[in-house]
Amino acid sequence: MVTDKIAKLINEQITKEQYAAQYYLSMSAWFSSKDLDGIANYFRVQSKEELMHADKMFDYLNDVGGEIVIGEIPKPPHEFENAIDIFEKALEHEKIVTKSIFNIVKNANEESDFATTSFLQWFINEQVEEEASASQYVTKIKMVSDNPSALYLFDQELAQRVFVPDTTN
Repeated sequence: MVTDKIAKLINEQITKEQYAAQYYLSMSAWFSSKDLDGIANYFRVQSKEELMHADKMFDYLNDVGGEIVIGEIPKPPHEFENAIDIFEKALEHEKIVTKSIFNIVKNANEESDFATTSFLQWFINEQVEEEASASQYVTKIKMVSDNPSALYLFDQELAQRVFVPDTTN
């Protein structure tokens, strides 16, 4: 059984993951409006991944007997300065998510909740990848944003990304 404190933190994380999905969907819409459909695709896939993360946490909380409380999802911004601004905001958001997951792990460790700590290891590994990827894309968008040919190639690169549901857990 999970404690009420850990259940509350996981419920909050579910809401944060759902917010992230909406945030990335908003970013996708911005790129779509600029006819950069490949980059829009990248953020659509990001959105789907965040929903998958929320679902994994939902299922875990249900499995360990925690009360699931669906939180209110704030409206994400829909206006952005430019492509660089969006990628920088995405990186910053991933850092916020990482800190939030670390906080749950810290609290689970303090309560000797080894099941939750073990479950969250997947998310820790995922966040390492997410932050590295987001950082890399910030660098790339800064390199190509003023070069239409390079931006076209970057857009084509991100068009190749597909959503692959995680089958573990």
